[in-house]
Amino acid sequence: MIKIFGAFIQRITKLFPNIGLKLQQAGMPDAPEDFIKKTLIVSLYGTGGFLMFLWLVLVKLGFGSAVLMMFPAVFGIAFFYFLKVPDFKIMKNLRDINSEIVFAGRFLIIELESGVSLYNAFQNVAKNYRTIGKYFSDIVTRIDLGTQMEEALNETIESTPSPSFRKILWQIVNSQHTGADISTSLKSVVNNITREQMIEIKEYGRKLNPLAMFYMIIAVILPSIGITMFIVLSTFLNLTLSLSILLVISFFLAFIQFMFLAMIKSSRPSVEL
Repeated sequence: MIKIFGAFIQRITKLFPNIGLKLQQAGMPDAPEDFIKKTLIVSLYGTGGFLMFLWLVLVKLGFGSAVLMMFPAVFGIAFFYFLKVPDFKIMKNLRDINSEIVFAGRFLIIELESGVSLYNAFQNVAKNYRTIGKYFSDIVTRIDLGTQMEEALNETIESTPSPSFRKILWQIVNSQHTGADISTSLKSVVNNITREQMIEIKEYGRKLNPLAMFYMIIAVILPSIGITMFIVLSTFLNLTLSLSILLVISFFLAFIQFMFLAMIKSSRPSVEL
């Protein structure tokens, strides 16, 4: 039975060939097979708990038998949702890296121009920056364990989800190959990253104006006018507004406002200039 389950896990893992790279970029130590196994188990327990709660609600209405028919759909949704956990962590790592990349790059340039060796500069970056420092700390650890600096940099290039951070590491590797001054090469890369982030900020500013306008119309003006009109019409039509109806309307309006705020927050560029 265990062998059959293991073969089943391996077969599912082959359906997601990029899961290993995603786990590495997300900073999750799980092997692909172990992650798929955990995802299946969590999805099974989550689906069982949700359907049990739903059955307790629907059985009073006479629809308890329909819960079993929902199991495949609910389990599939839960499985693919939990399968996206590495993607969520990658997005968080990407935002954290992009918020530090310019400052860390400038810090590294200052260190090299001050005569500090590249190895010691990596150590200082690791001490002063929370997110990017973890990657430089891993580079230093690999070097201390006997790995060549170029190989350690290439391994970090594969594990980082940030294209901007890859550019900096690639530039360091290329400068080592060609013998060029690393600080001079890094200046051009950091300046390009800064310009790209400035463009992102300007694009966000252009998106923010229409989003704010739609928010004012849909989430503020229409609800206030609509509720007022609804109350007025209810008096003419002799409709009774119960507490449950008002709570449903309030929940719906709160959900709309939450979605707008989440949309605005997600579109905000994670840059610090």
